[in-house]
Amino acid sequence: MKTLVLVFHPDLIASRVNRRLTDEMEKQDGVTVHRVYEVYPDEKIDVSAEHRLLEQHDRIVLQFPFYWYSTPSLLKKWEDAVLTYGWAYGSKGNKLHGKELLIAVSTGAAQENYRPDGNFKYTVPELLRPFQATSNLIGTRYLEPFIVYGVMQHLSDEELEQSAKEYVAYALNPELALLAAR
Repeated sequence: MKTLVLVFHPDLIASRVNRRLTDEMEKQDGVTVHRVYEVYPDEKIDVSAEHRLLEQHDRIVLQFPFYWYSTPSLLKKWEDAVLTYGWAYGSKGNKLHGKELLIAVSTGAAQENYRPDGNFKYTVPELLRPFQATSNLIGTRYLEPFIVYGVMQHLSDEELEQSAKEYVAYALNPELALLAAR
């Protein structure tokens, strides 16, 4: 299985967590890591190049830090530009059908904040539902997201190393498709 990891972080070099996750993923065979902010610093997306990358892979991972319960702005811009009618969806838009979509997200706050009785009242998977709806539209299999919680003040160096190893094992698990949400 060929895996494409699209990393959406506006300052990956300064990021302790996303940089470590990215570095660990880049060591793996069968994985293409695409640092989208570095490729498009002007945010002018080469749609044809992105289409080719997506078509060449079986599993697509969108990796990003959670910003205001959402994504960095370039990810939304990328979705709007790349996931086009007639290519990704619509009567002839089937280029991603049967591929797998995995969301890998890091949160600043601890996990206990992301529950009905927590500070934020919603779980991260609930807040990621727009990705599941998009996955349904474009014909990909939506996989259970990989989440690293509490990166701002709660994640030790040892926990970060463990999270990086768990991320690779999870994202590259060929049986992960069995966890696909319906």
